[in-house]
Amino acid sequence: MLVDLNTVLAIAEEKKCAIPAFNVYNAETALGVIFAAEEAHSCVILQMYSRLFSSFEAEFMAPALVEAARKSKVKVAFHLDHGADDAVAAKALRWGCTGVMRDASTLPLEENIAVLKNVTAFCHAAGVPVEGELGHIGAAKDGVGTEYTKVDEAVRYVNETGVDALAIMVGTAHGHYKQAPVLAIDRIKEIHAATKAHLVLHGGSGVPDDQIRAAIQAGIRKINFGTDLCCAFLNEVMDTDPGLIAVDLFMKKPIEAVKAFALSRIALLGAEGSDDA
Repeated sequence: MLVDLNTVLAIAEEKKCAIPAFNVYNAETALGVIFAAEEAHSCVILQMYSRLFSSFEAEFMAPALVEAARKSKVKVAFHLDHGADDAVAAKALRWGCTGVMRDASTLPLEENIAVLKNVTAFCHAAGVPVEGELGHIGAAKDGVGTEYTKVDEAVRYVNETGVDALAIMVGTAHGHYKQAPVLAIDRIKEIHAATKAHLVLHGGSGVPDDQIRAAIQAGIRKINFGTDLCCAFLNEVMDTDPGLIAVDLFMKKPIEAVKAFALSRIALLGAEGSDDA
């Protein structure tokens, strides 16, 4: 069943778990995630990166993802990840997203607030929740910063923008880590206690399991997985017999690999059975 971002994150808050948000790129990665969610009776978030909305991919994929979510036996939100500009956010609304992230995190605080306030206004008018980012979460190849989102700035940001979800900088980055990150768990607790927005952890791939569990206990309610899902899919593609010419048959094992990865993250995040909550 297709639902909005707030629906699944409210369940996460009630259950004190986190809902996994998987970045998908084609029908196969999306199917693997949905099959896992249905088997685990878990809510789930399907995400697509901004660049797919900036080219032709999302125009073709979005209708398929929306239909797959509608027919799913569990609650599925369809989310724009790291929306690069307002035009992309508007496309996401037109093409059926039930959650929109507008990333203005590289801008100074005042400008970030102004951008998100505007985007939140037009997304909320369409009944779609919004995710913002405070503190730029960069690439793991560049190292993980030791500066974290400030509590007072998070309070101001949420209050002035009206965002429903907030991605915070607490020791993660996107991509493969050079060394396992150590998260600022106390900062997560402080921001969770001070704000009403659902907290989001980007860069979930490669974070040690104990750190993931501690972050959820501290108040994280959405965790993004992109790199590890890609690796699960591509590793199986590379191991599949190239003599298997029929593409639908060739893709069965890669779909199963994505499903297995998604099941492992659903279990780790405590989201099993969340659709029954």
